Amino acid sequence: MALSALASDGISYAEIVGPSGGTGHEEENSAETAVSLGELMDRHIEAQMAASDAVRVFDERRTVGGVASVADVKGLLDVARDEEAGRLAIVNYLPRTNRESRQKLTYMAAYLMATRGTLAQHEMNSILDS
Repeated sequence: MALSALASDGISYAEIVGPSGGTGHEEENSAETAVSLGELMDRHIEAQMAASDAVRVFDERRTVGGVASVADVKGLLDVARDEEAGRLAIVNYLPRTNRESRQKLTYMAAYLMATRGTLAQHEMNSILDS
């Protein structure tokens, strides 16, 4: 929930993704099949929220004395993989415009600050190359 954390710090989603609200640039062809950066960011945010919810439910069950089942652990692993896939999709995204390049850099910087995370060297290189 990196972006939710940013919102609680007074940084809005619009400030992170720009005035278009993450819908991509206006000159996009409507027939284009490629996923936009805005869509990737939205999917990543959804995956982060799902991961946060799954961890909360898992913790609540354990707090009341429940024992984690294999299905519970598998569910946590699945949402963690979805979140990672969403993050990697953004890392590997090749911006089509300077605006998208700035959005990608801003989003990843905000994500790293909010999660206090780091990137692998090849991920950092991918972001800096865009």
